[in-house]
Amino acid sequence: MLNRLPPAFLLSISAFVWGGNFVVARWAHLDIPPLSLTFWRWVLAAVLLTPFVGAQIWRHRAVVRENAWLLFVLALTGMVMFHSFTYIALHTTTAINATFVLASMPMVIPLVSLAMGDERLNARQALGIGISVLGVAAIVSRGRVDVLLNLSFTPGDLWVLAAVLAWSVYSVLIRRKPDDLPPMVLLGTTNWMAIVILAPFYAWELGEKGGFAITASTVLVIGYVAVFASIVAFVCWNAGVARLGANKAGLFIHLIPLFATLMSMAFLGESLKSYHLIGIVPILLGIYLTTTAKVKTIQVKDT
Repeated sequence: MLNRLPPAFLLSISAFVWGGNFVVARWAHLDIPPLSLTFWRWVLAAVLLTPFVGAQIWRHRAVVRENAWLLFVLALTGMVMFHSFTYIALHTTTAINATFVLASMPMVIPLVSLAMGDERLNARQALGIGISVLGVAAIVSRGRVDVLLNLSFTPGDLWVLAAVLAWSVYSVLIRRKPDDLPPMVLLGTTNWMAIVILAPFYAWELGEKGGFAITASTVLVIGYVAVFASIVAFVCWNAGVARLGANKAGLFIHLIPLFATLMSMAFLGESLKSYHLIGIVPILLGIYLTTTAKVKTIQVKDT
């Protein structure tokens, strides 16, 4: 079914759902600690997924075993680090600001591809990345030169930047998925790996900060991030990246700030600031230069 849908449509669905993820997480940041939200989203997602993919995982156990390290790193970067870092960030920054910083991801992905031996940068890409950095700097500094000079960013902005790096690694590595490993088997396997990785960190947070009250609000929040942000968005993203490649697919990340901004203004009462508008122009220009450049692909090593 996924193969019959345009990859651009699949990636746009992911961007829309993840835009809502930022808004929902910001709305619940006082009610649910960040690691608790990450842990329980994947637990609920696993409970919902396993009856449908458990038999497939067993049938593909040989492929899963052969690619265990790749799947582990995908779970670590895309499911544990990216979402945990994002939820931590939303305790000290707004949903709008976080998603605008996230818009820098399409220019980070080519750098990660270069570092991991997938693609080489050319002059056009390097220029685009440099321009995008200026836009990110304008946003995380709130448009203040003195903040840049004194490196006085909010913790939330730095956590989002760390999340951007984690997701960039995930987007590059997802292309190395073996062809005989179905997307749902990939999702179901990495889901359980993410739970195992998260368990000790969740236990630490539980001891330090305690749990959260089970209310209609918290149940709805976890339900949204588990069903939509954890299953629907990941299935669509993985399928889209597999067909378009990491660099082109990364372009769709900049739809997240658009969707998140509209939802934040509607549901959270947040507003756009002048530094958002100043910063997004060089980010989009840098994305255009980076993603439209012709690159030389280096042979990807099998994992």
